[in-house]
Amino acid sequence: MKVFVTGVNGQLGYDVMNELNKRGYEGVGSDITQSYSGIADASAVTTMPYIGLDITDEEAVQQVMDKVKPDAVIHCAAWTAVDMAEDDDKIDKVRAINADGTRYIATACKKNDCKMLYLSTDYVFDGQGTEPWKPDCKDYKPLNVYGQTKLDGELAVANTLEKYFIVRIAWVFGLNGKNFIKTMLNVGKNHDTVRVVNDQIGTPTYTFDLAKLLVDMIETDKYGYYHATNEGGYISWYDFTCEIYKQAGLDTKVIPVTTQEYGLSKAARPFNSRLDKSKLIETGFTPLPVWQDALARYLKEID
Repeated sequence: MKVFVTGVNGQLGYDVMNELNKRGYEGVGSDITQSYSGIADASAVTTMPYIGLDITDEEAVQQVMDKVKPDAVIHCAAWTAVDMAEDDDKIDKVRAINADGTRYIATACKKNDCKMLYLSTDYVFDGQGTEPWKPDCKDYKPLNVYGQTKLDGELAVANTLEKYFIVRIAWVFGLNGKNFIKTMLNVGKNHDTVRVVNDQIGTPTYTFDLAKLLVDMIETDKYGYYHATNEGGYISWYDFTCEIYKQAGLDTKVIPVTTQEYGLSKAARPFNSRLDKSKLIETGFTPLPVWQDALARYLKEID
């Protein structure tokens, strides 16, 4: 199987390429830069084929897809800077990447008759209430530009293709790039106390674990909408920070605050990021390990 992966300079694309290599599949990576610019290690992502591609260029997308002729596409590329997406001079660019670029990929998949797996987010919902969001729920009410453009990407995929997976994830962390854990470790090493919100609830997702599930998915024809985060229960960012410092051996004091008390964020954040992942088991996929174990393994990797 040949798999075309977008966004390999990021956290998830990096791990997806390595997982494909482990299973003996032919992976072709791509991102906006002309050459790979992520972690320069000995992993598969640095040795497998790479193509520089601007997914907002419809003609370029079609040309690359016609050349690669993949059996499946795992579309990890996205604008993910949530607050910056609210800037007036960035909105068009965010839409071009998350919505238009995704539509171009989906159209090229249809022409080449290949599967597409699109990574989405809990931000397509309004984040109200306490009930976990089910993958087939269509009660979309994005709170910000990022969420709206990711929803537009979902709809582009679903309206264009029949052979598609839409996988919503949340609170992502991985080796290749910035994330909440790296930020908190840096803050914890340089400050005695840190304020963290305790009224936004969800579950972390380790890209190393997620990559295995995504490759499991494209090996099948069990198409549709899914939710995927690590197991281990729903927590707040405050809870997550406390566990990060505990496992990292830091004695930084963590002070719980409400989102309103914390302030700072330009984009509205969902309070309820609980994702119902039961469909994974129902469909025969293996759930991700518990997040506490994922965190322990991750901390060893970055140590």
